[in-house]
Amino acid sequence: MESSASETSHQPAPKPAGPAPAQGLINWELAASTAARLTPAGPVLGASEIGAAVENLRLMADISVPHVHDITGLDAARDLRDSEVLVVDRASWARANTQSFAVMLKPAMEKMLEGRGALNPGAASVSGAITGSQLGAILAFLSSKVLGQYDPFSALAENSTAPAAGRLLLVAPNIISVERELNVTPADFRLWVCLHEQTHRVQFAAAPWLRHHMLDEIENLSGLLLGNVDSLMERASAAAKSLKDRAAPGTAPGRGAVLDLLQNPEEKAALSRLTALMSLLEGHANVVMDAVDASIVPSVKTIRQRFNARGKDRGMIEKFIRSLLGLDAKMRQYSDGAKFVREAVAAAGMEGFNTVWASAEHLPTEPEIHDSRLWLDRMGL
Repeated sequence: MESSASETSHQPAPKPAGPAPAQGLINWELAASTAARLTPAGPVLGASEIGAAVENLRLMADISVPHVHDITGLDAARDLRDSEVLVVDRASWARANTQSFAVMLKPAMEKMLEGRGALNPGAASVSGAITGSQLGAILAFLSSKVLGQYDPFSALAENSTAPAAGRLLLVAPNIISVERELNVTPADFRLWVCLHEQTHRVQFAAAPWLRHHMLDEIENLSGLLLGNVDSLMERASAAAKSLKDRAAPGTAPGRGAVLDLLQNPEEKAALSRLTALMSLLEGHANVVMDAVDASIVPSVKTIRQRFNARGKDRGMIEKFIRSLLGLDAKMRQYSDGAKFVREAVAAAGMEGFNTVWASAEHLPTEPEIHDSRLWLDRMGL
């Protein structure tokens, strides 16, 4: 039996944002229902096992916060009451993401409609159903891969009941599946995962401006992509044709066929800024995750070794989809960002590095992510 949102959090599952003119371009409810229908079954658990796992995940989430504070030195970790932790199943994670996607894409879709004029209601309905189904299929695939996710945008959605700063979603079936696959101590693995995810929660608490800055960057990039639909479709066709080459053995992972749609300098600059930001956030969380020793997570060495070796066993279909979505590029963000954070902390100390959370002007650029000395010099550290 797989855990569900009602069984785990005792709260209603998040609902997609309500209908709006631009939102009709994607049928969000269909995306959520499609994801729920296509989501792979999770591990078989009895009711008592579900309850125990949820309780333990909540405990590990609480225990991890003081460790995040000790490692990062960010006082924001002392008070996270404006956000919440939810333990959810795969379908509920997918549904929650339709709400966040609606927030992120709404400005770009409104901009696209301004350029094209009002859509025929029938055509809009068909288009919304197609895109909703496609998005649902993508979310179904991702729903079995994500261990946790901090969602800073949920409170901005229409009719949202999320706290002002958002919510942290811990996907119980995936965490349990991986800990079983790796044959590691469940409590240790759950704490290790929570250290990473709670770090994201603390990042946004330490930098209240970060949510809207990220939203602006996403709006800018998506607006550029959707601004010329005809050109977008041509590039999408060309990118799809490149997938066969991507799947060839020994091919170095690219940013993903979806991101290969970017061509002009403005689009590439927008992606570069967003890539640098995501590399910082993911890398910083990984540094926190890796900073713990056996005194905090007794079997941490075994967990790291086995977790890092997982990717070598992926099948060809999963590798194909990961290539399409650029997920291997995301894994490089973890390593590139972690290297930047470690070098910056080594040179300037944690207090010096933490100036990165002061304002958007202090964020590293993509070249600075790859050469921390450039950022340190610009910051005068």
